Amino acid sequence: MKKIVIVGGGAGGLQLATSLGRHFSFNRFNRRNKSPAAEVTLVDKNRTHIWKPLLHQVATGALDSSLDALNYQVHARSNGFQFELGSLRSLNREEKTIELAEVCGDDGQPLVPPRKLEYDYLVVALGSQSNDFGTPGVREHCQFLDSAEQAQKFHTRLLDQFLQLENRVADEVQIAIVGGGATGVELAAELVDAVHEMGHYGRIKNGDLKVTLIEAGAHLLPALPPRLGNSSEKELSNLGVRVLTGTQVAEASSTGFKTKDDEEILAAIRVWAAGVKAPDFLKELDGLTVNRQNQIEVEASLRSKSDPAIFALGDCAGCIDAADHKVPPRAQSAQQMAKTARDNLIALVENPHAELQAFTYKDRGSLVSLSKFDAVGSLMGGLVKGSFTIEGRLAGLAYRSLYRMHLAALHGWPKAMLLYLIGQANRFVKPRLKMH
Repeated sequence: MKKIVIVGGGAGGLQLATSLGRHFSFNRFNRRNKSPAAEVTLVDKNRTHIWKPLLHQVATGALDSSLDALNYQVHARSNGFQFELGSLRSLNREEKTIELAEVCGDDGQPLVPPRKLEYDYLVVALGSQSNDFGTPGVREHCQFLDSAEQAQKFHTRLLDQFLQLENRVADEVQIAIVGGGATGVELAAELVDAVHEMGHYGRIKNGDLKVTLIEAGAHLLPALPPRLGNSSEKELSNLGVRVLTGTQVAEASSTGFKTKDDEEILAAIRVWAAGVKAPDFLKELDGLTVNRQNQIEVEASLRSKSDPAIFALGDCAGCIDAADHKVPPRAQSAQQMAKTARDNLIALVENPHAELQAFTYKDRGSLVSLSKFDAVGSLMGGLVKGSFTIEGRLAGLAYRSLYRMHLAALHGWPKAMLLYLIGQANRFVKPRLKMH
């Protein structure tokens, strides 16, 4: 029996583990196979999964991660794969093993010692982390939104600031966000909505929270057409967000940011969302070839250029696809890669010399939510030839459907729709904002 180990339970890794587990562990009558051709193991440092594009909602309290998170162990049992809690510590390509770091409790005491896992095929799907571009003070003084843990830390700090406003210890709270891409724009809009919702439960008023959004480029949302970036800037400005475009940050401190024009931007909470790169330790992963963004260089089949037994997908994969396009670090890229990796791994289990499929990225467009106020984006293919831009309620509906499609890929449409109905019911019985 072949052993497939997937490291990273993000959008791509979890989808791949789910589809491979179902394929090898269940027959066409949905009964468990007694002798599966492959054993699939998913490794992640967290116990639960939350869709990364929703982390800005976790940060503001618009989404309760304790309700929406998916438990890896429970999901693994239902879908025919194994789950190991742990962080990747090292790789031994010659022995075909990975080592997981020890698991410690909240008090720092070790719970599980380091372990080794054997593999026939290894898939690295570790996603990305914020890129500070070497800007002084960012790592020490800024918040990031790379994980649910970081989003929850931001939420706790936000509630602390709300407490000071509620008791008039502070007259106003200033938050500055560096990076006018999707994360920065969505977070700024959600913060405005969070203040509005807090007004239902206390004495906080609109305008008590001052949000500044800083973008080095000429317009917000540089991945989208300029018209949509300008439209987003206008909408955010109308909501009271101070938007600074064409502004480069020189350094961060405990009190705010300093721009290259020597302007001081004061902020009690400082968020860095200006770019991404693959985790730094991938550069030292037993000689795997990586690019300048620390991404593992792969062939169009998603196989590592350094080792035919290793695949990479998602944000940590440096891939030039079959159409000679560099694949961007997006959730839709990871989900599309997971499908190709699935087919190639199934083919290799059945025939080690099988000819592998080449991955071709299909840009479905991009959508950005401005909380409940609006949404903007572009869609490509399917409805029209080429691309078209959308805004307002239609864009908002399309944006919300992306998460439903993610749930459907993991659970199937019947359960995904049931989860949607449960979420709608919770809106009537729970506060609109998570208050703890």
